[in-house]
Amino acid sequence: MSTSTTASVSTHILDTSIGRPAEAVAVQLSARLGRDADWQALGGSATDADGRCKDLPALPEGTTHVRLDFAVEPYFEKKQADAQQDAPANRDSGAAVFFPEVAITFAVVPGEHYHVPLLLNPFGYSVYRGS
Repeated sequence: MSTSTTASVSTHILDTSIGRPAEAVAVQLSARLGRDADWQALGGSATDADGRCKDLPALPEGTTHVRLDFAVEPYFEKKQADAQQDAPANRDSGAAVFFPEVAITFAVVPGEHYHVPLLLNPFGYSVYRGS
């Protein structure tokens, strides 16, 4: 929850290739106190069955920039493995994950809440400031 001296962040992931939430994607949260400051790792979470991270750490007072790091490679590898089990004749030998991770960096101001959804597919992604 944001306060007058801090901002807050939430996120969710929608896999647009199947029109469903992306479950069990690890998300790490980092912050910095100024454009030239070092990043401080704050911790992380993983998306739930709804594709949401409901327990991201709080931002420190004075945070000006936030970075969300999404580890999407394990998610896509599991999806590929599940698809191969369902249709072994359609196996793609050695197909690598194109985007193994997605890092989103954005500026914040105290007192504001930032919901930053990730729209994800195997060959692209998009983000926006939600509500």
